[in-house]
Amino acid sequence: MPSILLFSTLGCHLCEQAEDVLHEVQQSHPDLNWQVIEIADSDDLMERYGIRIPVLRDPISGKELGWPFDASSVMSWLGEIG
Repeated sequence: MPSILLFSTLGCHLCEQAEDVLHEVQQSHPDLNWQVIEIADSDDLMERYGIRIPVLRDPISGKELGWPFDASSVMSWLGEIG
């Protein structure tokens, strides 16, 4: 299972929901790893993701999955980047 990035920011309730979805996926795929990227730390990231977060990104292919997503759509996306 790949390691993915979650673009997020502090106090974002949708980002909290996205992490809940990732925890749900992780229950059946314990090898799923993700890193939360705080977009507020970078002007470039704020410009790119400020109105789109939460966004999942595969750091290898660059493929992204934007909100809204659920466990099923995350699993499908993971299968694509796999």
